[in-house]
Amino acid sequence: MSVTIAPLTMDGFENLPSHSRRCVFWEMDPNLIPDNPGGVAFESEFDKEAWVSMILLEWGTCGQVAVSRTTGKVVGAAFYGPPRSVPRSLLFPTSPVSPDAVILNSLWVDPGYDDAAAALTQAVIIDLTRRGVRAIEAFGIVRSAHTSPNQDPEKDAICARCMIDAHFLKGEGFDVVSAHHRYPRLRLALDNDLGWKAGVESALEKLVVMAAIDVAGRERTAVPVGSARHLLRGE
Repeated sequence: MSVTIAPLTMDGFENLPSHSRRCVFWEMDPNLIPDNPGGVAFESEFDKEAWVSMILLEWGTCGQVAVSRTTGKVVGAAFYGPPRSVPRSLLFPTSPVSPDAVILNSLWVDPGYDDAAAALTQAVIIDLTRRGVRAIEAFGIVRSAHTSPNQDPEKDAICARCMIDAHFLKGEGFDVVSAHHRYPRLRLALDNDLGWKAGVESALEKLVVMAAIDVAGRERTAVPVGSARHLLRGE
């Protein structure tokens, strides 16, 4: 794969493409989104940065980014968080998100990096499994055969670029839990045993490293048997 997947940090926020850095379709109550006359709807970079900062501080990692190994450019990203921090999640016909789930708000990749979408999804799954989350839910969008990912007949009501294709979610193992002809809600149950096993494996790896260091230290300070005999004889 030609990309590297890494958690989103505040230091990396400025590296996000303009739309991903500015769009607050998911992150703000629609009634509170600042007016942007003549501009693109749902955009406020200040509020998007504030949202990411708040979630990182109060909840933890809320995004994964795909970075091209060739150019160093961010070519994809996934955002997620607790439903209480995602106001838009209350406004779909298939709302609300289940109380035991984290919502996967959006996931996008640049053209030519389709494989990165699955890698981003797996990074989200691994992160949340290790944190003991029980499930991930997402609002998919069912697009027509003639609709591109960045276009939608309801463009004044939603940001189509920030919606995840329902077909893609199904391919990643999500199941429909609330059907809708346009905006189904899908769910992926996480195996928390995997998180427990990962934690144990990590702890064992640390113990092995510490034991190796301890053994190496003892080998360096130990006096060879032959040398000890010479010392006793006064040689």
